[in-house]
Amino acid sequence: MAEQPSAPAAYDDLRAVFVNCTLKRSPELSHTQGLMDRSIALMRSQGVTVDNIRFIDHDVATGVYPDMREHGWASDEWPDGIWPLIDAADILVVGGPLWLGDNASITRKLIERLYAMSGLFNDKGQYVYYGKAGGAIITGNEDGVKHAAMSILYSLQHIGFTIPPAADAGWIGAIGPGPSYLDPGSGGPENDFTNRNTTFMTWNLLHTARRLKDAGGIPAYGNLRKAWNEGERWGYEANPEYR
Repeated sequence: MAEQPSAPAAYDDLRAVFVNCTLKRSPELSHTQGLMDRSIALMRSQGVTVDNIRFIDHDVATGVYPDMREHGWASDEWPDGIWPLIDAADILVVGGPLWLGDNASITRKLIERLYAMSGLFNDKGQYVYYGKAGGAIITGNEDGVKHAAMSILYSLQHIGFTIPPAADAGWIGAIGPGPSYLDPGSGGPENDFTNRNTTFMTWNLLHTARRLKDAGGIPAYGNLRKAWNEGERWGYEANPEYR
């Protein structure tokens, strides 16, 4: 057997957070968690610190403000419980199930709360998610894996995450009623296509996060909101045809 090549870098100073947007509260079995665990195990094998959140287990309010307690909600775990983990992470992986060919409601709720923080800035003055890598994991019994991943990854890049190549993985069984990922006989954990995509996604997230961290994030040129508001245009001309 050929000797396995070593990883091109060390990753043990990275932090990742996996948010499982299953509709099932703990301790009910989550098939999405089953697939996420494959990626989590691979990251942890490289020394990455991984936090794993089942979003529905937390009292997170609905809305698009950083703290919904300031907007009529009696409680909201997001600002003090969930957000600090995401803020500290180099990598965010959003996982969730398919329902009616699309992301489930809890996934959309997470995206909305992530969006709520997109007006914050990092220590360079960039939007707060600059310098972080994002990925997606989807499971279900119906078509729509790529559509659901597309929606998540678009949302993440729009608010500032860097999306690596092949940054999504998923599994669906036969379309319609049938076994889910972790059910006996499903073939999910043995599926080579899913295992390959999960592995590629995980390593591409690690490589991207490594490069971003080593480079100090995204260069703070051409992307500073405060400088734009103050008149800086970094070479952009509003009406170049009138030069």
